[in-house]
Amino acid sequence: MAWFRASSYIGKLAIKRTLSHSGSYAIRSQIFHLRSRCFRSTVFNPKQKMSPVPRSVPLSRLADNFLDGTSSVYLEELQRAWEADPNSVDESWDNFFRNFVGQASGPAGVSGQTIQESMRLMLLVRDYQVNGHLKSKLDPLGLEEREVPDELDPAFYGFTESDLDREFFIGVWSMSGFLSENRPVQTLRSILTRLEQSYCGSIGYEFMHIEEREKCNWLREKIETPTPMQYNKERRVLILDRLMWSTKFESFLATKMKTAKRFGLEGGETLIPGMKEMFDRAADLGVECICVGMSHRGRLNVLGNVFRKPLRQIFSEFDKNSKFEDESGLYTGTGDVKYHLGTSYDRPTRGGKRIHLSLVANPSHLEAVDPVVIGKTRAKQYFSDDLDRTKNMAVLIHGDGSFAGQGVVYETLHLSALPNYTTGGTIHVVVNNQVAFTTDPRAGRSSQYCTDVAKALNAPIFHVNGDDIEAVVHVCELAAQWRQTFHSDVVVDIVCYRRFGHNEIDEPFFTQPNMYKVIQKHPSALEIYKTKLLESGEVTEEDIDRMHKKVDSILNEEFMSSKDYVQQRRDWLSTNWRGFKSPEQLSRIRNTGFGTYVIDVVVFQILGVCPDVLKMVGRAITILPEDFKPHRAVKKVYEDRAKMIETGEGLDWAMGEALAFGTLLVEGKHVRLSGQDVERGTFSHRHAIVHDQETGKIYCPLDHIMENQNDEMFTVSNSSLSEFGVLGFELGYSMENPDAIVLWEAQFGDFSNGAQVIFDQFLSSGESKWLRQTGLVVLLPHGYDGQGPEHSSARLERFLQ
Repeated sequence: MAWFRASSYIGKLAIKRTLSHSGSYAIRSQIFHLRSRCFRSTVFNPKQKMSPVPRSVPLSRLADNFLDGTSSVYLEELQRAWEADPNSVDESWDNFFRNFVGQASGPAGVSGQTIQESMRLMLLVRDYQVNGHLKSKLDPLGLEEREVPDELDPAFYGFTESDLDREFFIGVWSMSGFLSENRPVQTLRSILTRLEQSYCGSIGYEFMHIEEREKCNWLREKIETPTPMQYNKERRVLILDRLMWSTKFESFLATKMKTAKRFGLEGGETLIPGMKEMFDRAADLGVECICVGMSHRGRLNVLGNVFRKPLRQIFSEFDKNSKFEDESGLYTGTGDVKYHLGTSYDRPTRGGKRIHLSLVANPSHLEAVDPVVIGKTRAKQYFSDDLDRTKNMAVLIHGDGSFAGQGVVYETLHLSALPNYTTGGTIHVVVNNQVAFTTDPRAGRSSQYCTDVAKALNAPIFHVNGDDIEAVVHVCELAAQWRQTFHSDVVVDIVCYRRFGHNEIDEPFFTQPNMYKVIQKHPSALEIYKTKLLESGEVTEEDIDRMHKKVDSILNEEFMSSKDYVQQRRDWLSTNWRGFKSPEQLSRIRNTGFGTYVIDVVVFQILGVCPDVLKMVGRAITILPEDFKPHRAVKKVYEDRAKMIETGEGLDWAMGEALAFGTLLVEGKHVRLSGQDVERGTFSHRHAIVHDQETGKIYCPLDHIMENQNDEMFTVSNSSLSEFGVLGFELGYSMENPDAIVLWEAQFGDFSNGAQVIFDQFLSSGESKWLRQTGLVVLLPHGYDGQGPEHSSARLERFLQ
């Protein structure tokens, strides 16, 4: 593969230079001054005028103006070696040279193919795989036109119309897709047709930036098949039913709650059947629990149609006079707007299984929930012994503007493969309505796509036209397959639109007049799909009317029931936290100060343990293996700690902390400490992990307190250089189960302000708004050691206000 990539680069430059000098193609350069640049699509246009193409040159007369001297000499040497012994070269080259000397059994005319033509053909195929998405038909509104990349034009490589029905040898190149269908000879026309179908339809694939060939081949097999989306009548009727529920839900709310903000999904209704198919496919592949995070756009629809939150409860939340059960002293809370609330549900799947779904509550800070969801998923994996991370999965639903613009997205993405933060891959779904509130993409990002940030992870990105429901379903299923196969992140970018203003009350014509003139006349995805199924004869008008009446009947019935619905806020509580006292109840017992919990952990934990256990733990955590060679200063630290245990005198903070952790482990409690440089500690005081100065191996004494101790029972891990993302991760981790101590430590206490959104929107108010408890411990080290005001106070006044 390396030679091919090298020759691809060299060949492109040489072709562009050679053919431009010879006048064999005409460069078309059409520049459009566009309203936005959220993606690119183009229409293939034939050449207006073709110049003669240079005659092909046989291998023996290969000139260096196509490949450089080194490459041509290499190919000549390969040919000589093959002529001497065909088994001395790779199978692909054996087939290649057999073809050129006329020994391959194939139709007449193939043997006249030269190496230049073969290389040009392979480069053309590769360019479709790399750049085909630039020609795909993504915009349901059809507002943008862009030039066809020259590399996608056969004339760029010297092919003419007379070559379309010529048969070309494409060989066995250790690739997947149609190149591996045991059809080494195909016409240029059939090759181009397949490439257009695969890469330039309603789906634009970006995956050739991925370095692992195995992953690229896996995707080629899925993409380059002649019929990637074949759904039978039963599946299509199910997809239609799910799309109808999604669409009718929004229209019903628009009719009944005309002046209410709901951040509807009109224009992006295909998200709902896409999510359902994704979850069904994930369940078939072994997923048992999915933790979801999303902002407000379409959230009510997701709650009602995917998570099956009772519709009467959703409708009652629009009523300002909604009744609440009298729960004096029991977690009454302040509540939050309906499109911020979370829920959980055990959902039956199309395949007959059940899957647990959890939607995490989220504030208006759109992407703040991302690391929380990832942390919660990691905790679920720990407490369910999901060691291969295939049973618990995270799904994040983003907006196009926030995915590109919010830094916490990048922080969260870069946790994906870190040893103590990975969850085995997250599925990211972008509801790309091509405008962020009132901001055009050209003012909201500098990159071509809003998803370009994910390329840093080598994640595949599937752009899809939101009006093509079957294409949306296909890529959602494909994303679930990718995650379960390769345990890494994947992105689905649903390019849709927003039929109304940002919150239905806004006037979108103020800022996007041209777009909304088109939207006013544009049919919904439901209308488009109904027409398609009616034309195919798979459904009748009577079938559709029957489905409409059923949905309308249920919606109206639930709406009438909502008037008498009594909400019970205690239902919002996480099951694992039942029995914990509410803030109101705690305040009647004692007034807790800011530092009490930390002192409870480090001091009271020690005071409550018998001396024999303390000594046993103390000895275990101060002994290093005999053949281990620590730094001399660290060796002295551990020797001093051993003396503290034997004499009982001079215990410092680091030793007290280690004893607290160790005794918790003895009691069977899970302990997790993370943050920037926590393994050593900012002030070089902790040294929880010791490094051998000769071999570089590491040793963690707290991992060896008991025999056969679970490797993850005590976790201490340096994090990425992030406050916002990592604190959010640890918050999510701590929310899952109270039977653990989860700690986040700032590098310096003052640096906690980099995570202020998490403090304000989740830690300080999450229990009040969403009745979600957490046992997170925050460590804010500081010291008056002349390092200036940014390293001195931990800004306690910020937390005490």
